[in-house]
Amino acid sequence: MSESKKESLNFLEEIVHADIQSGKHQGRVHTRFPPEPNGYLHIGHAKAIWVSFNIAQKYGGKTNLRFDDTNPVTEDTEYVEAIKKDIQWLGYQWDGEPLFASDYFGKLYQFATKLINDGNAYVDDSTAEEIANQKGTPTTPGTESPYRHRSIEENLDLFSRMKNGEFEDGTRVLRAKIDMASPNLLMRDPVIYRIKHAHHHRTGSEWCIYPMYDFAHGQSDSIEGITHSLCSLEFMHHRPLYDWFIEKLEIFPSKQTEFARMNVEYMITSKRRLLKLVEEGYVSGWDDPRMPTLSGMRRRGYPASAIRKFCDVTGITKRDNLQEISLFNACVREELNALANRVMVVLDPIELEILNYEGDSEELLAENNPGDPDAGSRKLPFSKHLYIERDDFMEDAPKKYFRLGLEKNVRLKHAYIIRGERVDKDEQGNITKIYCTYYPDSKSGQDNSGVKAKGTLHWVSMHQSIDINVRHYDTLFTDPAPLSHEGKDFLEFYNKASLVHSVAKSEPSLASAEVGATFQFMRKGYFSKDKDSKEGALVFNKTISLKDSWSKASKKN
Repeated sequence: MSESKKESLNFLEEIVHADIQSGKHQGRVHTRFPPEPNGYLHIGHAKAIWVSFNIAQKYGGKTNLRFDDTNPVTEDTEYVEAIKKDIQWLGYQWDGEPLFASDYFGKLYQFATKLINDGNAYVDDSTAEEIANQKGTPTTPGTESPYRHRSIEENLDLFSRMKNGEFEDGTRVLRAKIDMASPNLLMRDPVIYRIKHAHHHRTGSEWCIYPMYDFAHGQSDSIEGITHSLCSLEFMHHRPLYDWFIEKLEIFPSKQTEFARMNVEYMITSKRRLLKLVEEGYVSGWDDPRMPTLSGMRRRGYPASAIRKFCDVTGITKRDNLQEISLFNACVREELNALANRVMVVLDPIELEILNYEGDSEELLAENNPGDPDAGSRKLPFSKHLYIERDDFMEDAPKKYFRLGLEKNVRLKHAYIIRGERVDKDEQGNITKIYCTYYPDSKSGQDNSGVKAKGTLHWVSMHQSIDINVRHYDTLFTDPAPLSHEGKDFLEFYNKASLVHSVAKSEPSLASAEVGATFQFMRKGYFSKDKDSKEGALVFNKTISLKDSWSKASKKN
């Protein structure tokens, strides 16, 4: 590989490349994505998926999907299925069948028994509070448990009886015997097994003791022959423990390497807090389009390609940072601009009558996507009575106002040039109807009128239009970093105006749109058909504006 090529590698690729060059693991590259099935995947997981799968693909390797299902109290098959769906939606496919840490419960029990036999683990009867106090502080060493020097025989007997269900939850744990004076608190005799008489989503009631994540994680990697265990930075302090277990058990030496997790303005990636939003009704569910979950983003209309692009442009770094929401939005817009068909929808309608238009209606041809020659075209009904946007008309328009005004010309997209003539008003002086004339020879694509019009408006034919329900979304929080304020609950920054409903007038083509299809409502933004839609009651979610011109809720409140 050339020197210039080497310089273009990120630090994880440099590690993998060096391992291949040195012949480590016979040049094999095997990564894994190990979610806990206790919630839905979010934008942070998207980065982890992108990292592990892309590196394996780049170097001809493979990636396992392994569910670290070691806590039966919080896990559910609902989450397992949702996670699989999200990964495939992102465009990735794991090697073989999905794997589970619970597949290795028997082997992990044997590993724990080996630690006991080698004098590296003991059964502790201390309470959770007592163990926490024994840990000490970052500046003071811990204190040894009074049970730390139990004999190997007693520990083996007690651990076996723990497995057989003789003891109640919380009465005993198995701890690794490492170093109570270690500067890394995670190395101060960590708990590696606890008693939980709870039904497991896969093993049922077969087990009543379960390994802690730190114990199951590295050993599962080792069992699967994972060569590069790529984790986010919060696991950095866990790496010495990861390595200690592998060394003491003398098993395949998987290597953990950390990278910066994905943090994005106005989003949170704490599953515990996301669950709170769901359970307390701040959102409608894990797939609420305001949520930073992949299922929420999919429902909102974000394309998977935009999320992959965002992961790519933000890159792989060694330091945590907060990515700007504007960069995420730019990735979404760039993808949707190429993918989304254009339609005409009037969000705030006012009636417009063409005084000199004769006949009932006609059909006009409209291209679906000017950037995609294969997108084809559709027919639009045009008639004497139309709807336009209320803010596309001004009675006393200034000279540089390029929309519709009295005695001003403007073109109707795919149609004709019109001229404002007069208006109707209600008793309060509000305009209720606009009257205009049109130039019959100014038809789009066949204009022989010689009339000039600087502006172009979207519209829908009044009698052929359909009503659609529109959900307008803002950020879920009013602060770009709602978890960064010490002493404040993140819910203090919940944006009460993050969802606003309205009814719009649409061209009739949207009646046949598929659920999940995303369109550009011309001049207004991108919108996706929601699963709540039913015949006669269509629902569209606003995916994103055409530009970041909408004000932040923090400026409103």
